[in-house]
Amino acid sequence: MAVTPLLKLGTRRSPLAMAQAEEARARLCAAHGWAPGMVELVPVLASGDKVQDRPLAEIGGKALWTRELDQWLAEGRIDAAVHSLKDVETWRRESLVLAAILPRADKGDVLIGASSLAALPEGAVIGTSAPRRAAQALHARPDCRVVTFRGNVATRLAKLAAGEADATFLAAAGLQRLGQTGTGHPLDPAEWLPAPAQGAIAIECRADDAPTRDRLAAIDHAASRAEVTAERALLATLGGNCHSPVAVLCDHDGGMLAMRAALFSPDGAERVEGAATFAAGDPSGPERLAADLLARATRGIAAHFAGPR
Repeated sequence: MAVTPLLKLGTRRSPLAMAQAEEARARLCAAHGWAPGMVELVPVLASGDKVQDRPLAEIGGKALWTRELDQWLAEGRIDAAVHSLKDVETWRRESLVLAAILPRADKGDVLIGASSLAALPEGAVIGTSAPRRAAQALHARPDCRVVTFRGNVATRLAKLAAGEADATFLAAAGLQRLGQTGTGHPLDPAEWLPAPAQGAIAIECRADDAPTRDRLAAIDHAASRAEVTAERALLATLGGNCHSPVAVLCDHDGGMLAMRAALFSPDGAERVEGAATFAAGDPSGPERLAADLLARATRGIAAHFAGPR
C-alpha cells in the first residue's frame, strides 16, 4: 500500500543536491519517527544547471539556483526546498523562510591537482568560476592564470582530467556528501577562508505554512544557524553579490562567534582582512566588521561591494 507523504521536499537534480536532500529526509524521519516514504523528494532542473559554459555572475547570479524551487513553493507543488545555503541569495522574498539549517559540515575547500598552491608549477592554469577562489588563488600565486570552470563535481573533475586546467577547487563538504573524502588536498579554512555559509544545508518553506515550519524546526541546528546567519549578515552589509570576492570564517563557541573575513580585488592584487568576536544572534557584530572592512578597502576592492542597503 502506497504511503501518502507528509512533506514534499524540492531539490535540484544534481548528484550533490540529491545527496543533500537525502540527508534532509533522513534527519526529518529520524526526528519524527517517520518511514522514509513520508518525505517525498521532488527533483527540479534549475536554470543554473542548464547553462554551464559561462560564469554564474554573467547569466543571472545565485537566483538561477533557486528560481524554479521558489516557483514550485509559491504554487504549492512542494512544501519545502533543500538548498546549499552558499548558493542562496542574501536577500530573499518575505513570503519564504529558512526554517531549518542542518548541522554544518566541513567549511573548507579542497585543492585538486596539486598538494598545495605553492606546489603548482609557475604559470599554472587554475580552473574556477568563483570570484572568491580566483582572487585568493591569484593573491597567493599571481603568476598563475584562472580559467572558467563550471558544472557539478563530476564535470569539473572530468575537465581537470582532460587537461583544461592544472588544478581546481571543490568544497570539502560536497565531496564528503558524495562519499569522495579521499579526493584532493584539504586547505586549512583558517588560512584559505571559505565562502559565506559554505558547508551548510538549508531548508526553506513558505512563511505562512505553520505546520511545515514546525516539522522543519525539529532538525534546526542552533550553532550552525548562528554561524551562517552572521556570515550572511556580513555579506548583506557589504552589499556583496556573485561578482564580489569575499571570504569569511565564523566559528561558534559557547554562545560566542569568532569571525574572520577578507575582501579582494578580482585580480587578487589587493586584499583587506578583519576579525571580530560577538554574541551569537547579535547582528551588530557582522555589521561592524563589514563597515570596518569597507572603510579600509582600496578602490579596487570597494568597487565590487555596494555597501549596506
